[in-house]
Amino acid sequence: MNIHLIAVGHKMPDWVEAACDDYIRRLPPDIRLHSTLLPLIRRGKNADIERIVRDESRKLLAAVPARADLVLLDVRGRGVSSEKWAQLLAGWLQDAADIALVIGGPDGVSPELQQAAKMKISLSPMTFPHTLVRVMLVEQLYRAWSILNHHPYHRA
Repeated sequence: MNIHLIAVGHKMPDWVEAACDDYIRRLPPDIRLHSTLLPLIRRGKNADIERIVRDESRKLLAAVPARADLVLLDVRGRGVSSEKWAQLLAGWLQDAADIALVIGGPDGVSPELQQAAKMKISLSPMTFPHTLVRVMLVEQLYRAWSILNHHPYHRA
């Protein structure tokens, strides 16, 4: 199974890469995580935010592999518990599905990208910086795997 983490943003700080790499190394070899970071479109003083969101969303859509199901992280998406996230992962593993987890830019994503998403999920009703979202998402993938495999990492 391939999981494609596709995001718009700046180069991640070393601590983000180190944290993500730690959880990625813990995943079994049949779960392969690929990360794609697309550059933010520069926002000037009188930026056309609608155009920027549209253009960033088109770049995100273009980066989604053809066979992958698009899962959009969106604050307005459906909240899922770690156990529900594990159930989703189990289904993806059973179907041998490729998944694209997409994180939009700071101003959101276009309606076109929202409509292309097979699923919209929210990590929390709170808003987090992209750096933390990436770490949290990769950690939750590892946690889901640990739940499915009765590993003691998840103790809730």
